[in-house]
Amino acid sequence: MEETERLSESIKELLGGGRDERLANILDEAHPADVSRVIRELPVEDQVRIFRLMRPPHAGAVLAELDDPVLRELVGSLDEAEVSRALDRMPSDEVADVVEELPKEQAEGILDLMEEEKAEEVQELLEYEEGTAGRLMSPDFVAVHEQATVARALEHIRKAKTGDGAFYVYVVDDHDHLVGLVPLHRLLAAEPATPIHAIRTEDVESVTVNTDQEEVARLVQHYNLIQVPVVDATRRLLGTIGVDDVIDVIREEATEDIQRLGGVAGDETVLDPPQAVFLKRLTWLINLGTAVLAASVIGLFESSIQALATLAVFMPIVASMGGIGTTQTATVVVRGIALGDMTGSVLQRVLWKEVWLGLTTGAANGLVIAAIAYIWKGQVLLALILGVALVFNMLVAAVVGTLVPIALKTFRVDPAIASSVIITTFTDVCGFFSFLGLATLLIKFLL
Repeated sequence: MEETERLSESIKELLGGGRDERLANILDEAHPADVSRVIRELPVEDQVRIFRLMRPPHAGAVLAELDDPVLRELVGSLDEAEVSRALDRMPSDEVADVVEELPKEQAEGILDLMEEEKAEEVQELLEYEEGTAGRLMSPDFVAVHEQATVARALEHIRKAKTGDGAFYVYVVDDHDHLVGLVPLHRLLAAEPATPIHAIRTEDVESVTVNTDQEEVARLVQHYNLIQVPVVDATRRLLGTIGVDDVIDVIREEATEDIQRLGGVAGDETVLDPPQAVFLKRLTWLINLGTAVLAASVIGLFESSIQALATLAVFMPIVASMGGIGTTQTATVVVRGIALGDMTGSVLQRVLWKEVWLGLTTGAANGLVIAAIAYIWKGQVLLALILGVALVFNMLVAAVVGTLVPIALKTFRVDPAIASSVIITTFTDVCGFFSFLGLATLLIKFLL
């Protein structure tokens, strides 16, 4: 981070001094990820100036690192010919990542100006559904026939244009079906006359083009893979997915889950303009409905609250503690679902754990708040009612926080989207009902 800060200071100083030649040298030596981070902080006119000072391959790599709103704003300020020249020198999968974030007309215009072969590769990738292995894969890989020798394979690698990021040499048959792989170190250590099929690994973990990107990430994590081959329904090799792409997927999916649990759109960033975010935030007005439901429960006990106004003082405590408990449980369960750990066989075990935690933490918090209520108001029965209601609500929070995300997943609804709304409603309603209900039943002893 210190290096990025120094780069930022240097770029801003050179921009202000008009020293474009020196700035161009610094940009060429800097990593695209560092340049992209600096660009985010600059006004559009300076972003354009920096883009035009970089060599096309470097400029394209910087585009691939930019966040969506910054990318759209920068590309919208450039000529399509400038953008196409930079994208022509990028891997097809990275070009697809950039193009898919642009308005349709602008994307089509840029693709029309690109080299025909590269544009066709990008179009093929964009035809796959977003979030699948097909969209994520790179069509650049090194493959050799199973009957080739090690010498032939090495010669093929030397001539291949796509060997820079290769970790494995993939082995295919006459119909390009994946039949194995050979790690590069094994290939280099083998005798030149050795046939490839003699040193290949036949048991190869692969995914199809329609495999969800989260499943790809789980596969890479589970088997500690560096690269995953992507095949079609007949096992014909179409591309590969590198661990660098999987790291991006893990980050994106984790960010999306966290944001949705907090009631924020999964694709929102801190740099999005307010106009673009307004409608996304507005959809969460559904929370008004749940709030009205909770308020209606309070309305059932309006007379009790009027008779004993002290009840209103402690109502938020019961609801708040239940909300905290259910958020904790739901966060763990939703993350477990995302990682593939929440299977049917462990449901009972997880539910028991959360119920035990709900009971024990509820009892501990109940004792504390009961003591506070007694010291504050001097009423033993009120303190007891408050403690019991809190324990009950924490138990509800444990059960709901565990079962609701799983039920949503069963019905193919992303549990991160609706869990927070549903479970908060449950705990609010149950918390108010238990506390006010007990108080109403025993109110003659409280007055």
